[in-house]
Amino acid sequence: MTTVLSSPAPQTAPGSAAAPVTEEERLTFWEAAALRLDWEDAPGQDKPWHTTHRRVPADVDAGIGPDITWFEGGKLNVAYNCVDRHVAAGRGDRVALYFEGEPGDRRTITYAGLQREVSKAANALLDLGIGKGDRVVIYLPVIPETVIITLAAARIGAIHSLVFGGFSAEALKFRVEDTRAKLLVTTDGQFRRGAAVPVKDNADAAVSGDNAIEHVLVVNRTTAPDLLDTVPMTAGRDVWWHDAVGRAPDVHKPEPFDAETPLFIMYTSGTTGKPKGLVHTSGGYLTQASWSFEHLFSNPDPALRDQDVHWCTADLAWVTAHTYELYGPLSNGATQVIFEGTPNTPHPGRHFEIIERYGVTQYYTAPTLVRSLMGWFPDGVPASYDLSSIRLLGTVGEAVNPEAWRWLRENVGAGTAPVVDTWWQSETGATVLSPAPTDTEFKPGCAARPLPGVGTRIVDDAGTTVPPGVQGFIVVDAPGPAIARTVWGNPQRYFDSYWRKYAAQGWFLAGDGAKYDDDGDIWILGRVDDTLNVSGHLLSTIEIESALVAHPDVVEAGVCPVADPKTGHAIVAFVVLKGSAATEDIASELKAHVAKAIGPIAKPRAVVVVPDVPKTRSGKIMRRLLTQLFEGTTLGDTTSLQNEPSIADIQDVLRSRYTQK
Repeated sequence: MTTVLSSPAPQTAPGSAAAPVTEEERLTFWEAAALRLDWEDAPGQDKPWHTTHRRVPADVDAGIGPDITWFEGGKLNVAYNCVDRHVAAGRGDRVALYFEGEPGDRRTITYAGLQREVSKAANALLDLGIGKGDRVVIYLPVIPETVIITLAAARIGAIHSLVFGGFSAEALKFRVEDTRAKLLVTTDGQFRRGAAVPVKDNADAAVSGDNAIEHVLVVNRTTAPDLLDTVPMTAGRDVWWHDAVGRAPDVHKPEPFDAETPLFIMYTSGTTGKPKGLVHTSGGYLTQASWSFEHLFSNPDPALRDQDVHWCTADLAWVTAHTYELYGPLSNGATQVIFEGTPNTPHPGRHFEIIERYGVTQYYTAPTLVRSLMGWFPDGVPASYDLSSIRLLGTVGEAVNPEAWRWLRENVGAGTAPVVDTWWQSETGATVLSPAPTDTEFKPGCAARPLPGVGTRIVDDAGTTVPPGVQGFIVVDAPGPAIARTVWGNPQRYFDSYWRKYAAQGWFLAGDGAKYDDDGDIWILGRVDDTLNVSGHLLSTIEIESALVAHPDVVEAGVCPVADPKTGHAIVAFVVLKGSAATEDIASELKAHVAKAIGPIAKPRAVVVVPDVPKTRSGKIMRRLLTQLFEGTTLGDTTSLQNEPSIADIQDVLRSRYTQK
C-alpha cells in the first residue's frame, strides 16, 4: 500500500515577520490554484482529483525517488486550458501572439486563430502516427509554428522536447537519441543576425544515427517557394509543414489526460557530464505555471488585464519560455510578443522598437541582455524610444548584478516600475523566489522571499540553518507542484543530483549558494561549484562579477577559480569592455576596483579582456569552462552553449597573452 506523506513544513526565514504556513494550508492554497484550470468532472467527488499531493520518500539504498504526485486522479488537457477555453468563454478575438520576425515580417494570431492552427497540427501529428506518450523533438526558432506544434503535442498527450535552434547537430542528436523520439520538427533555415542560416543539414545529421525517428516535419521559413526543391528532403521520412499541417482539418476534439501524464522533457545545460532530461508532468506543472504567471506578471487590477502585453525574451526552448512564454501566459488568456531575432539586429535598439510598437507592459529578460544593453547604450536609452507602456520588469537566469538592476529600472522602467528578480530552475518548473510585483521598496539584486505555496531554507552541510550573512546551500523544503518528477531514463541521476545530500530531511538541493541578510531576505550567490575558496575565505563569483560590472568600462564579467598551491584558489576575471575601453592599465585598474569594492582578498590575480564569455542559452555564464580554458585542461561539454565561437576567441586571447610573455 502506498504511504501518503506530507512535505516537510517550509521554514520561516531568519528575521522574517511572516507567520509559518502549515502543510494543510499549503495544500489548500495549491488546490485553489489548480481549480483556476478546467478539469474533467469527477462524479461523486468534491474535487476533480482524489489525492491532492502524495510524496513517498527517496529510497537511499535503491538510489531512487522521491515519488511525487499532485492532483492524482484528476484529468485535464493542457492545450484546451491554454487555447480552447478562452474561445469558449467568448474571448476568441483576443490577440494571443504578436509575432515579429528578424527580417521585419509580422503576424497577429488571435485565440480563435490559434485554436484552428493547433487543431490542424494535432490532426497532422495523428496522421504521422504520433500518439500519447510518443516523444516529439522540436528544433525551431522563435516562430508561431513552434508554439503551435508544442501545444499540438500537448493536446494529443505526446511528450515534447524543445531544442534551441542555434544548437549544433551533436547537441540535437543527443536529445533525439536520448528521448527515442518518433518525430523531429525542424525548419529549412532561420534568420539570425541579418542572415538566413541553414538548419536542415543539422537536422539531417542529428537523425543519421541509431534512433527511433520515423518522420521529420519541416517548416519553410527561409526558402523562396520556387526553390523548395533545392532543400534536401528524404523521401518517405521528410514532410513539409505546409503539406502535412496546412491541409489538415482545423477541428480537433481534445481528450483529458491524467494529471501526472508527462508533458515535456527539459534538458539542462550540461554543466557537468551529459545534459539531464528533466520530466515535467501536466496537472501540477500547469497549475504552478498558470498561478505564478498571474501573480508575478498580470496587472494587479483584473479590470485592467486586457491592456497587458507580455514579453518574455527567452528562446522558446528554455524553461523560462515554457513557463512564462507558453503555458503561463496562454493559460491566463494573455496577449504576448514573440520575437525571432537577436536583440541587436539590425541595430541595438530593436527591443525598444518592439516595446513601443506593441505597447509592451511587462518585459522579462536575462541579466546578460541587460548588461549588453548597458554596453550598447552607455548614455542611457535615447528619448526617441517611447517606453511609457512598461508597467513591470523582470529578470531571470542568474542573480542580476545590482548595477544592471538599477540601469534596467532607470532606463526601461522610468525609475518606478517594480522589478520581479526571479530565482528558479529548470528543475523547479516555476518561480520559487521573487519580490512581490506590488512591492514599493526593492533591494537591487535580491531574490527576496519564497512565493506562496513553496518554501526554502539556507543550510550548511549538516542541514543546520545558517545565520544572516553566512553563505550556505539553498534547498527547497516545500516544492511546488511544477517540480520535475525524474530524469528521463535515469532515476538514479535524479536522486543523486537533487535528493541524496539531504535525503533524511526530504529537501531538494538546488545547487546554488545563498545567504540571508538581516531582514531575512535571500541573496543568491551562484552555483555552489562556482564558489571560490581563497585562503579559507569563501567568495561568490556573482559578488566579484557585480563589482566588475559596476566599473564604467565593463559590459560583462565572468569570474572563475584556478588552482593555487598556497591559497587553494586564485581568482581570474574574464571581462568584456565597452568599445575602445581597453588600455594597458585596465587590468590593474579593475583589480584595484574589486579590492576597493569587496576587499583585497577578492582581487583577481589575472584580468583577461575577451570579446565574449561563454553562456548557456539561459544566459548563465559557464564558469567551469573559463577555468578549463585558463588552465589549459580538457574542456567539458559545450553543446549547450548559445555562443560556442566564444571558446575559440578566448583561446586565441590566452594564446596571444602568454605567448607574448
